[in-house]
Amino acid sequence: MNNALPPADELVLVDRELAQLDARRTQLLTRRAWLLQVLRPPVASPGAPWSATVPVADASPRSAQNVLLTLGGVLLTIAALAFTLVSWGSMGTAGRAAVLGVVTSAALAVPVVLLRRGLGSTAESVAALGLVLMVLDAYALHRVALPATDGLGYAAVASAVLAGAWTAYGVALGRLRIPLPAAVVAAQLPLLLGVLAMDGGTLALGWAALATAVANLAVVLRAKPVAVRTTAGIGAGLLGGWALATGGVLSLSTAIPAGALLLACAGVALFVAWRVVPAAVAVSVVAGLAVVAAAGGVLRAVVPGDWEVPGYVVCAVALAAVLRSSASRAVKRGLTFAGGGVLALGVAWALPPVAAALLAPLARTTPIWSGAHPDRVLTSYPSTAPLVLLVAATALVAVPRLWARCAALLLAWALLTALPLSLDLSRAATLTLQLLTTTAALFLAARPGVPARGVPAPAGEAGSDDEAGAQGAEPGAARPAAGSPGTAGEASEPAAPAREPMREATPSAPGAPWSGGARSASGTAGPGHGAGWTGWGPTSAPAKAARPVPPREALGWTALGCALATATGAVATALDTRAATFTVLGVLLGLFVAVAFLADGARRAVAGCAAVVTAAGLVGAGAAAAELRDHHTALALLVIPVATAAAGAWLRRHPVALPVEITGAAVGLLAIGAAVSRPAVLALVLALCAVIAAATAVRPERRAYASWTAAVLFLLATWVRLAVWDVETPEAYTLPVTVPALVVGVLRRRRDAEASSWVAYGPGLAATLVPSLFAAWADPDWVRPLLLGLAALAVTLLGARFRLQALLVLGGSVLALDGLHELAPYVVQVVGALPRWLPPALAGLLLLAVGATYEQRLRDARRLRERLGRMR
Repeated sequence: MNNALPPADELVLVDRELAQLDARRTQLLTRRAWLLQVLRPPVASPGAPWSATVPVADASPRSAQNVLLTLGGVLLTIAALAFTLVSWGSMGTAGRAAVLGVVTSAALAVPVVLLRRGLGSTAESVAALGLVLMVLDAYALHRVALPATDGLGYAAVASAVLAGAWTAYGVALGRLRIPLPAAVVAAQLPLLLGVLAMDGGTLALGWAALATAVANLAVVLRAKPVAVRTTAGIGAGLLGGWALATGGVLSLSTAIPAGALLLACAGVALFVAWRVVPAAVAVSVVAGLAVVAAAGGVLRAVVPGDWEVPGYVVCAVALAAVLRSSASRAVKRGLTFAGGGVLALGVAWALPPVAAALLAPLARTTPIWSGAHPDRVLTSYPSTAPLVLLVAATALVAVPRLWARCAALLLAWALLTALPLSLDLSRAATLTLQLLTTTAALFLAARPGVPARGVPAPAGEAGSDDEAGAQGAEPGAARPAAGSPGTAGEASEPAAPAREPMREATPSAPGAPWSGGARSASGTAGPGHGAGWTGWGPTSAPAKAARPVPPREALGWTALGCALATATGAVATALDTRAATFTVLGVLLGLFVAVAFLADGARRAVAGCAAVVTAAGLVGAGAAAAELRDHHTALALLVIPVATAAAGAWLRRHPVALPVEITGAAVGLLAIGAAVSRPAVLALVLALCAVIAAATAVRPERRAYASWTAAVLFLLATWVRLAVWDVETPEAYTLPVTVPALVVGVLRRRRDAEASSWVAYGPGLAATLVPSLFAAWADPDWVRPLLLGLAALAVTLLGARFRLQALLVLGGSVLALDGLHELAPYVVQVVGALPRWLPPALAGLLLLAVGATYEQRLRDARRLRERLGRMR
């Protein structure tokens, strides 16, 4: 067949389809069982009344029998132990032999009779008692007949004999389930106890554990009873892990003998991976780790201390050779995971020099431009750390995957970052290497196609269906369409059936597992399916898979991030001397400007913003070199907003223009902050910023925001200048706000006659009337209240003439409060001259008048509210 996919990728797709078919079959079987239960309800006995309830037994007869037999066997075992340990010494040799022989023989013979009578549970209990008695017989034999024999050696021989006897007994009585697993447990001890008896040492004990584990594996592969296979499998796992841990620990001291043990463990693990397919990946990982530990331990014994970790890393990378072998896919994946894990640990070991080289210049301990260099850190760290990063980067470059290529790019950057610290380079060499690293990273950010070569495009970009990406298909591998030439194979090959999306079913009634059924592949109810089956159909369209990130974008942003980090470190390092600072900033400015022109997408905007920040740093460095004060430096920094505004006018609607102008505005804010110490200069800086904003507002695409910004900056500049001139009259500060606001309100009302007067004129009038009212109340002179009253009267009359609610309310309120302020002294004098009883009398008369005309006053108040409400 001629398929579009490689055989390995097609195998993955076939396995996935089979797994989904199995899941669907399980759901259908569960549904079938529930339907059978519904169609066959339990039939009540004819003579039983409807209300009668059948008592439910607390335990079944079989479980009660098992409990009784277990308790009986435990009691007999306790009695046998008590007899052997306590009453043994009161009997002679013949009596002892007779008792043990008779009881053990009876306990082993009785199960034969019980099995013939069909009493299997009773036979199991008696057989378990017989096995325990055989252990007690072995103990008694050692205490009486062979007391001088070594305990460990005797235990090894006894466990071997018991294992053989129990195996023969279990095979003879095949219906018993206890003897064979007990024989497997006893078989775990002979080799281990024998090595301990001979003082074989830790390595010999590891070999004994491995040999026993291999025997257990043979039992697992050959035996049929599940209990025997489970017991042997547990023993194989425990003893194999023991042997592996022993070899790993000993590889640090005795490399070659321990390496042989580890290689043997790896061979056993690979054999298990070959025979047990479901556990192939996990067992292959263990095998790979064992191989790396063995080979790395040998290298560790012959290389210097600084080369130990690189040796393990090289061994881990060497596992990649298995990818070209004929091993199964699962074994290859497991070995790859093992090598990748060791490689990741090696990279983690090599990262401290990278972090120190990147962060140490930022934690400056010496003055800027003092010529003194800060002390180096991590001077005792092994200098082979960059070699580990180099090996890892080289290994990942060979993997044609996007994540691997991004990781290789990061590792290459980390290698170049750590080189100055690991090789103890001079400051000049360090700065040169940092600038070269930044240049290379920026080149890759501008031309990401170079590192993206060989990386397959995502499925979405290759023109394949979205399902291919959602199902985890390999990147760049398009899923073959059924029936298409060259993809579906020969005409005789059946097309894959269309898969139907299914949702989780919900119970519709007690005991019912689903509320609905299934739909046909076309989305309509299939034949023979009632309305209750519609619940299995999709309730909504399946969510569209997220669009994968193109390799060029991922690699470009990764390179740009590395470039920005290295540039930051280079600037921090260059602050040691003045010449280095100007050189580094100048080179970085040129690089960022070049990337802003050559890069694609949003990376151009980021590079442009970085160029603006670098230019601001260059201007600041120049001001510092000229020994300018902060407020003079603020004026110099305004060159950056001017330049960005000019660049924005040249670029106009280019995507880079807006980010560059925003960055320039941020530099303008920095200039404003630097001029705060001198208010006069601050007013000048604010005015210049307002001019820049006003010039930007000339452009239609920036007018909406730049115009308001310019107005606010002009207002702030005016206020600061008035404060510098010690102007305390509030109208000098408020009128520059009121006049433009009222002009804007008039224009707003001309365009929209339905606009509220509160929106159009309220803010402008309140900005002057309210502060002037507070000032008039505190002013003992008569000029300000008079002028305020005239202005409020004019506003009130205009509001009444043009039926504007805001003018009438604000003007009337301010006029009333201003008049009250002027009449207050005279009112106080009149009240002081009147008799004490007159004010209460006048208040009473007022209340009577209001009460007599209450309804009329309410109607007047309603008419006043309605008239005000009709105003705009």
